[in-house]
Amino acid sequence: MDPDNEPPSMLWGLDPIFSAFARLFVRDILQMTESTQVPGIYFYNLHPIYKVDVLGTVVYKRERDDFFCYGVDDGTGVINCLCWKSNLLKEAEDPNKSGTKKHSDADHGGFDPVAELKKLGQAQLKRCHLEIGELVRVRGPVKTSRQQREIMASTYYKVDDPVMAIQIAWMMEVPQLYRQFYDKRFQINATGYSAESSINKATNIIQDFLKQKLVTKFRPYDVQDLLQPLIPSRHQAQSAEQEPVAGPSGCQQLSQLLKEVLQILQNEGVVYRKVKSQDEMYHVTTQDKDLFIAVKDIIREDSKREKYAEKGCHVLHILSAVRQRYSLNVSKAALELVLKTLECDSDIISTSDSHYIAI
Repeated sequence: MDPDNEPPSMLWGLDPIFSAFARLFVRDILQMTESTQVPGIYFYNLHPIYKVDVLGTVVYKRERDDFFCYGVDDGTGVINCLCWKSNLLKEAEDPNKSGTKKHSDADHGGFDPVAELKKLGQAQLKRCHLEIGELVRVRGPVKTSRQQREIMASTYYKVDDPVMAIQIAWMMEVPQLYRQFYDKRFQINATGYSAESSINKATNIIQDFLKQKLVTKFRPYDVQDLLQPLIPSRHQAQSAEQEPVAGPSGCQQLSQLLKEVLQILQNEGVVYRKVKSQDEMYHVTTQDKDLFIAVKDIIREDSKREKYAEKGCHVLHILSAVRQRYSLNVSKAALELVLKTLECDSDIISTSDSHYIAI
């Protein structure tokens, strides 16, 4: 990476991703560029990253006295994972060291720590000794050795997932992390804050207002003034001792910021427009009692049908019915928020992934 485009290392701590195990796809881990300032630090969308969290299938393996070397495939690529053996694991594998010794406590039926440690070693050996085709989760720092990218595992273990529930949940969660965090570039402005912080602040301000005031519906001009403090005034711009630059006015900036916030809230299902017309009215999903009643009625009625009696109604079926009977503009995200609330209130239950029945 060009040193001029790289954020200064003293500012990396401002990015919360830096201190977390990033759940990146293997493809992106292999393509990350290494820092020119600090070896062992990599960048994805200018996010400084040095440790990752990967779930994948073992496609090749090598074993040495001190470590296992697994090739892990998550469907986007294969990465080499170096997994060191613990002392307990080595002793469990060595019959000379793990031989049983008789103790007076064991002879009297008491607690035998040596035997228990042996059991623990055997259990750990079973979880850490993987075969090709088994599912493994690996967490640890990323390294480049002999021009090959690999993970130096700090934690690794076999994952039992007979019905692929863990893999499905993982593949649903990771794209969400990309949309919400990884794909948003980490940028630092003159004050040291992320350039995207104003949108995040504005979104939080609107959400807090809707929650505290129990707002059921609103128009953009009802909440626009709440974001005014986030728009720099003309006096602040002049005090920055910079030459005036042509650009959008404060009113235009406020309008654009509000537009982006409302789009984010719609994408997350927090609000939706029941009817799209010139009167730009937004309904707050969790406060729309009529929507909750419509969803409950659909699930209650359709669960009685033979087709849905066993597994319940799929979320896409419910969404289609809601759009036919209530509003064409209800998004899947809004519906999922309603279903989650109804399930928390014990009005419905999920019989399996994305299927629901009424209680």
